[in-house]
Amino acid sequence: MAQPTSPQQTRRRTELAGFLRSRRARITPADVGMPPGLRRRTPGLRREEVAQLAGVGVTWYTWLEQGRPINASVQVLDAVARVLRLDVPEREHLYRLAGIPFVREPASDAEVVGQEVLAILAALNPLPAAVLNSRYDVQASNATYQVLWPMTSVVARHERNVLYKLFTVPECCSTIVNSDSELPGMVAQLRRAYGNHMGEPAWESFVARLIEESPLFAQLWASGDVAAPGPRVKVFRHHAVGTIRLSTSSLSIDGMAEHRMVVYRPVADEDAEQIERLRAVPDPVIGCPKHGRPLSEVLAEKAAHTAQAARAARDEKIPLSR
Repeated sequence: MAQPTSPQQTRRRTELAGFLRSRRARITPADVGMPPGLRRRTPGLRREEVAQLAGVGVTWYTWLEQGRPINASVQVLDAVARVLRLDVPEREHLYRLAGIPFVREPASDAEVVGQEVLAILAALNPLPAAVLNSRYDVQASNATYQVLWPMTSVVARHERNVLYKLFTVPECCSTIVNSDSELPGMVAQLRRAYGNHMGEPAWESFVARLIEESPLFAQLWASGDVAAPGPRVKVFRHHAVGTIRLSTSSLSIDGMAEHRMVVYRPVADEDAEQIERLRAVPDPVIGCPKHGRPLSEVLAEKAAHTAQAARAARDEKIPLSR
């Protein structure tokens, strides 16, 4: 039996429908690389075009715009927001109307961990060090960690996740050599932390994404094993210098629950020398020699994408200010 709908929910769905229609009307086919077509009576994109670009069903999106009582997940709203090119305030408004908590993405590492923690990370160089949350998101890191783990430093903040990179990159490109012994423990720690966040959209979507994209993660997650963080020895591989053995220590941070600073210490003198060699590489390759790309090339591409997005956002707002 369907649950009764309150007047507030009805008003919110009506507002959501109008908001989506207005945002859709301002995006032209040319904005998303589609041909304009003939006899377009719809200002902006059609509903079916938004659904296609967002990877959702046409019927589902039509019902969403009609204000029908349907459920919308974080993943789907993110996809729709991306197609409609919503900025942060607009995304927050979309989430609020859909009845889903919105967590704004921080603008900088300093906003997340504070300047004092950033200074401590910098002072720990040449020891690699990073601040991780219980979901293995890299909240901040120092220069040595970024050289050691470039895959979590050259991507957008929401992609800076150690577990996701370990489970989804090709094995030849993986940074950790002893993944067979390390990954089960890391998943067990994630499962232990998950108990405090069951039902939260960010956690549920993260776990679901990893289960879908990595059969190994799905297998380890299904085991139900749990574990607490502890000291480990991790063997890293960098194709410019070879392997580096590092022991880890996790330190709590005042005022940051479920966060820890992880410091990596060389196991032997030769590992310390390997770190110095790695830090001296002028333009390291991210990934293996077969699939990898020079860091300078990746950073240049990232800068170009950022500039393009800024221009698109600026151009998009010009008509609205007239």
